[in-house]
Amino acid sequence: MARTIGAAEDFYRLRVTRLDETDEPDLEWREDILYRTPPAQEIGVSEDWVLEAVTLDDDETVTRLGSYASADEAYEALDAAEEALRSLTKSRFEERFCAGESNG
Repeated sequence: MARTIGAAEDFYRLRVTRLDETDEPDLEWREDILYRTPPAQEIGVSEDWVLEAVTLDDDETVTRLGSYASADEAYEALDAAEEALRSLTKSRFEERFCAGESNG
């Protein structure tokens, strides 16, 4: 396997995803329109925020960088990871954040 050298921001992008396990429908059907997003409600106990690194050349290759209990924590971690993404090389970024956890 060839080792690629370069800036981490040339290989990855970051995203925060909200995961929840609610039984409520994602859409509310109405007769006058096809569908609409239901009003925001309190999410149950099983809400989780995930910070992920996605490779630019294959958006199916996703590496989980962290899991957080709140959006504030996740976006704070995103800010720190974005700073590292701008300043580190690809290999240093992978050593620091990825630790071989790819699920693509």
